Amino acid sequence: MLRIDDISYSVAGRPLIEHASAVIPEGHKVGMVGRNGTGKTTLFRLIRGELALEGGEITLPRRARIGGVDQEVPGNEVSLLDTVLKADTERAELLEESMTATEAGRIAEIQTRLADIDAWSAEARASSILKGLGFTDEEQAMPCSAFSGGWRMRVALAAVLFSAPDLLLLDEPTNYLDLEGALWLESYLARYPHTVLIISHDRGLLNRAVGAILHLEDRKLTLYQGGYDRFSQTRAAKLAAAESEAKKQEARRAHLQSYVDRFRYKADKAKQAQARIKALSKMQPITRPQEAALRAFSFPEPEELSPPILRLEEAAVGYDGRAVLRRLDLRIDQDDRIALLGRNGEGKSTLSKLLAGKLEAMEGQMHASSKLRVGYFAQHQLEELRPDETPLDHIRRMRPGEAPGKLRARLGGFGIGAEQADTEAGRLSGGQKARLSLLLATLDAPHMLILDEPTNHLDIESREALVEALTAYTGAVILVSHDMHLLSLVADRLWLVKDGRVRPFDGDLEAYRQMLLGGNGEEKTTSRPKAEKPKRPSRDAILAMRQEVRKCEERVEKLQGMRDRISTKLADPELYDDARADDMAEWQKKYAEVMNGLDRAEALWLSALEKLEKAER
Repeated sequence: MLRIDDISYSVAGRPLIEHASAVIPEGHKVGMVGRNGTGKTTLFRLIRGELALEGGEITLPRRARIGGVDQEVPGNEVSLLDTVLKADTERAELLEESMTATEAGRIAEIQTRLADIDAWSAEARASSILKGLGFTDEEQAMPCSAFSGGWRMRVALAAVLFSAPDLLLLDEPTNYLDLEGALWLESYLARYPHTVLIISHDRGLLNRAVGAILHLEDRKLTLYQGGYDRFSQTRAAKLAAAESEAKKQEARRAHLQSYVDRFRYKADKAKQAQARIKALSKMQPITRPQEAALRAFSFPEPEELSPPILRLEEAAVGYDGRAVLRRLDLRIDQDDRIALLGRNGEGKSTLSKLLAGKLEAMEGQMHASSKLRVGYFAQHQLEELRPDETPLDHIRRMRPGEAPGKLRARLGGFGIGAEQADTEAGRLSGGQKARLSLLLATLDAPHMLILDEPTNHLDIESREALVEALTAYTGAVILVSHDMHLLSLVADRLWLVKDGRVRPFDGDLEAYRQMLLGGNGEEKTTSRPKAEKPKRPSRDAILAMRQEVRKCEERVEKLQGMRDRISTKLADPELYDDARADDMAEWQKKYAEVMNGLDRAEALWLSALEKLEKAER
């Protein structure tokens, strides 16, 4: 049992945690949430004993082992598999001693203990964890030095999972994982036999892998039972109640103050006025809980282009003359919302770079609208920000002629306030850097926005704001993300990148999740027992379905408008002059493309309506 009893801690004289308490029973999985900067990571350091408490106490069972992901990941010549195996120090020490022990009794003790900790299956278990986190059998034999920092963080995560500590502390572990790795981790944590405390902004992980939410707010800790959705509902009700009570108290206070102001100097009312003054002094203000304001994103709106905005025909792309993806026959319209699925290394980032114009097609054709503008966001771009320049410097370099007030307004539209605008990028938080990079990627009002893991470093409120911005955005969106909540609310088409090809995925995200957890890699959903009664979708799921229907309706209306405008153009007799034969052919081609897009949009609309009707029965 982890017991946090009346603890306090300050940073530079500012109280961060104050008289906070919580109890986490042994074997429970708990997700920890709270606004960025409230002290979640600091609490982890206090639990590990890296920082000294100013008051209170944190207790664990005697000899309980605490484990977390090391920030310093080895870059040596030791193989990945051996690095993970070394994390179980007891096994390593026993094996080493077994080579030199000579006393029969001690030899027996060593062998018994090795059997107790299942030492002989350790290599298979370590290999299974590495494979779940995306490493092939060949890669597991390679040295750590052969991998980048992000991949080494996966090795560090594998090591701590393999060591199986009594209390597992994980701080945003999915930031280094793709969707497939994140889904594997969810499943692994749900089966983990000991206590888990995990800081995360991933709603899917917080709904499926934990049974309680520990909320750090107003320097206090509150434990809520259930996953994140249940916490969110309870939290909303708590906020509404607090707001209602605060308004009632304000009205009561105003009424008493009004009486005092009117009668405190009148002799016949003096006693009553004094009584009300005492009542006012005794009223304890009801503080509204800190509620993070939705930090909105403001994507500029591009002009409308005729569909398709981009088309690939028998295209191939790769590096150094070697193709990674072949026979690409793909079409993208301006209203598309596409999620790229596929295991790491299959080519999702390669396809993103091709669509963004960062790579050229090795074979085939790529046709793009002559006016097409593409915005591209990838995690490595955070590292490309100039650390000695402020956000204002970055945007001024791209918009040298704009007034400072307008530049600051642009930054404000992405949640970068006046203080952050004048702070050097090297001193910004990960979330602030991500916001700046998103702003720079969308500054030119792109018709197509390619986002590779955009939610890393963003808190839950910011992720919800990003969902709203992408829903309102009028350009195409290509998404690569481990955040299933984001994908489920934004994407309406799924492309599977696998075996050097890119194909539409026949199924929804839940089907893809089941396919991955099934471990067979085949594109089919797992069969369910016939007697199982289908569960009614949650309220959030139904709201998402209604939102999808609205999006489909808007798409159909937009395409109908384009069809009508082109029809009007085709009805112009002057278009059929012999001298304008090429123009007529071009308009007829546009009409055919719009009708093709309209047919597809209407089919998606009908499918969304049918899905919603079935859910609401």
